[in-house]
Amino acid sequence: MIPLRDTIQSRHYPVVTIGIIGINLVVYFLHPAHGPDFQEIAYTYGLVPARYTMAEMARHFTAAQQVFAVFSFMFLHGGILHILGNMWILYIFGDNVEDFLGSFYFALFYIAGGLFSGVAHMVLNLSSTTPVIGASGAVAAVMGAYFILYPTSRILTLFPILFIPLFLEIPAFVFLGIWFMIQVLNAAGTAGMDGPGIAWWAHIGGFVFGVVGIKFAQGAYAAAPGGERSRWGGIRKRKSSHLHVVRPISGEEGLDLKATLTVTPYEAHAGTTKIVNLRSGFQKQMYRVRVPGGMKDGSLLRLRGLGRKNQSGEPGDLYLEVRVKEND
Repeated sequence: MIPLRDTIQSRHYPVVTIGIIGINLVVYFLHPAHGPDFQEIAYTYGLVPARYTMAEMARHFTAAQQVFAVFSFMFLHGGILHILGNMWILYIFGDNVEDFLGSFYFALFYIAGGLFSGVAHMVLNLSSTTPVIGASGAVAAVMGAYFILYPTSRILTLFPILFIPLFLEIPAFVFLGIWFMIQVLNAAGTAGMDGPGIAWWAHIGGFVFGVVGIKFAQGAYAAAPGGERSRWGGIRKRKSSHLHVVRPISGEEGLDLKATLTVTPYEAHAGTTKIVNLRSGFQKQMYRVRVPGGMKDGSLLRLRGLGRKNQSGEPGDLYLEVRVKEND
């Protein structure tokens, strides 16, 4: 179950999300991912619960190292698939959560989610000597927040069935709910085990933090005067999503169809090109549509031959009504 994209368009550039991805990639390529050197890095900068609960192990680390490891573990990864998986999921879900929280508060939220995920793992594995590394717990917090904020968003998901790829769009609450249940089942199945593997409880702790934390944020924003929030440097996007999904309806003429295409004021003025995913029943067709500059709100674009067909096979047209609107 691999997420490919979601259907929620962010209003601002996700500067913190992209920055976090960049930092993780830089850290990954700066340290060796295998061999004895990496083992030393993992024990020094990874999260090892026994370092905080066993005096004989704690004395090998300075106080600064103990504190720093609580943060640094979420920026280390043990392999290319490990980091690519985490960063891809962060890329899909992070921009929308950052859009809601604002860039500054999203950065705090991400770090807090990673810290809480580490604490959750430590509490349930007090004597573990296995280092935990990776951004999975912090990313899980972002997923938990997305679960609350955008439950009806659609997630285009790849299901690899043997050698046949199956692509389905499923609601976000279904995708994330399944993901969370997988973490719980795996955590229950590995209870009491201490060895190399996946820190399932860190994932669970991060997700729970994301759900609870975003609830508090929603309450705080609702109570703010005018519902205002500080983005602290957020940059509003001038363009809407490149891909638009439209569901046509019958027009005034029997064979013609109508649908709506939303663009920003900048795109309406300068012109733009969109990929339109035209859906009718179970059929899906992709078309490249050029929106010329100088379009006004309510203007119509005529796409010849994309309407219904009569009994003799003669097609009608598709009319796209251009709506000019700022990114919400």
